[in-house]
Amino acid sequence: MLAKLKKVKFNSEGKNPVYKAILECPEGKELYIHFDYSLTKKNYGPLEVSYNGVHQGTKLAWYTRDIEKTTVDNFLKKIAVVMNKKYGYELEQ
Repeated sequence: MLAKLKKVKFNSEGKNPVYKAILECPEGKELYIHFDYSLTKKNYGPLEVSYNGVHQGTKLAWYTRDIEKTTVDNFLKKIAVVMNKKYGYELEQ
């Protein structure tokens, strides 16, 4: 992962675990991602994305494809693994 985590927030109280992360991108810009993990679908999905202060809706594929060279699910999974470890949370299998 090229982007570096700057700030994170995690909530596991609802139906699905919810993550918020601010990342510093390779070109010095800031990426904010609010995403969750669907326990029924068993995948990660963005709920809100902002890049350098510009709201992108839920679109994250352009960033993961062009800069990180990976899929949205894999990118969010890498972030979630770090956050789960930090907050001592284990996903239900």
